[in-house]
Amino acid sequence: MGCGCLLVVGAGLASAASAQTAVSAPVDTVALVRRAVELRLQEEKSHRPVRYVLRKVDGGRETVKEIVETKDGDVARLVEINGHPLSVEQERAEMERLDVLAGHPELEERRRRNEQKDAARIDRLVGMLPDAEVYTLLGVAPCGVGSGVEECYRLGFAPNPGFAPPDMEAEVLRGFAGEVWIDKEQGRLVRLDAHLVRDVNIGFGILGRVDKGGTMALEQAYENDAREWQPTVLKINLQGRALMVKAVEIRIDEVASRFAPVAEGTGYREGIAMLKRPGVVGAQR
Repeated sequence: MGCGCLLVVGAGLASAASAQTAVSAPVDTVALVRRAVELRLQEEKSHRPVRYVLRKVDGGRETVKEIVETKDGDVARLVEINGHPLSVEQERAEMERLDVLAGHPELEERRRRNEQKDAARIDRLVGMLPDAEVYTLLGVAPCGVGSGVEECYRLGFAPNPGFAPPDMEAEVLRGFAGEVWIDKEQGRLVRLDAHLVRDVNIGFGILGRVDKGGTMALEQAYENDAREWQPTVLKINLQGRALMVKAVEIRIDEVASRFAPVAEGTGYREGIAMLKRPGVVGAQR
């Protein structure tokens, strides 16, 4: 997210568990997951640009940005810090930053290439999920508040001992277990909650290690205004060591909301002009 709305609450999770029902007909769990992954990757290729609000918590600091997706990459405008609109000085600095970005296309091109690389890496790992895990059907349950759909297949998963990671990056998939919710009607991945059940060595323990106990959660929902499924929640909390010496911590807490379509072919300068217009959606509550 930006790939990409924190709508999970404790009461919602509790009611989903209590309302779970049994499934009478046999269900091919791997086929369910494979179909959900295929739908996600297909939509990535046909994705239409949108503008949206991204709320992010990083090191105790909460920021809200308005994001506009363009054919040249995403552009962003900071609109809130810790629940407060920007001061006059902060707003002036943000406008100057956008002016600099508009005048230096090479800065946006560098970021766009990085975004493409990150997206490709995520797609590769997601594509391995059907084979990297063993899935168990736990029943049918409400999909959760804000998902836009009603009933989901609720699956538990654990590492597949027969999975052979094709590269060092995929090693991490051998350590995750958790639950996944798949929309019963459309076959869409709605929620995934996972945690590391063991330490995972990357590169035979030489390049690094991800420690047991880390967590990851993601959600996506159908957004009527954007007319397609969008990633809404991404939470990652991982700890480990790089080169077995330096401590590394990865914390991501992002919620996306208020999606609206953007015209196809919009360039980054046009996106910046959109962000500079008064009445940004991020300032609304």
